[in-house]
Amino acid sequence: MKIYSRIAQFYDILDMPFEYGRYMPLRRALFKGLKGDLLDAGVGTGRNFPFYPEGSKVTGIDLSLAMLERAGWRKKKLGIAVDLYEMNVTKMDFADDSFDGIISTFLFCVLDAKSQQPALEELSRVCRPNGAIHILEYAISENPLRRFIMKIWAPWVRFAYGAEFDRDTEQYLEAAGLDLVEKKFLYKDIIKILSVRPKKNVDS
Repeated sequence: MKIYSRIAQFYDILDMPFEYGRYMPLRRALFKGLKGDLLDAGVGTGRNFPFYPEGSKVTGIDLSLAMLERAGWRKKKLGIAVDLYEMNVTKMDFADDSFDGIISTFLFCVLDAKSQQPALEELSRVCRPNGAIHILEYAISENPLRRFIMKIWAPWVRFAYGAEFDRDTEQYLEAAGLDLVEKKFLYKDIIKILSVRPKKNVDS
């Protein structure tokens, strides 16, 4: 929270080269196949707003009030219908089975190891049977040169964003009661989407 309170007003500027050079096409892919009641977990400054599926009812949460204030500004500017709440993804206030679909954009890059499973368990809890959860996150490249560059960037990413490139979120899915439907790299071998679903889908 301290990190994002500090960088909220500069976040979009800091992220601009990556947003226009890398992230925008990925955001479209993130919402593919999703509709109905959706949760944008870790909504940040609202960069996903233009890509919300038409006709969906979207709720966005973030732990950082400063980031939510920026999201509120973007909501008003774009005229986007989204409900925004200050909330911890590891302990959400929503009832069980509240959403048809859930997305998170680099949220799990920020969560430390002890928070990964609780956050995934919460996503599973609030996702309806037969719902879908799409998680976008970084991975350390297997390409030697690319991996070396990422290692150089890692201290800055940790300082500026509180994030890591190698959270490896899929290792917590089974314990959190989630099935991995698909793992797919969307940008080289460094940004992947995890398409998962609650195990309650199978049992129901």
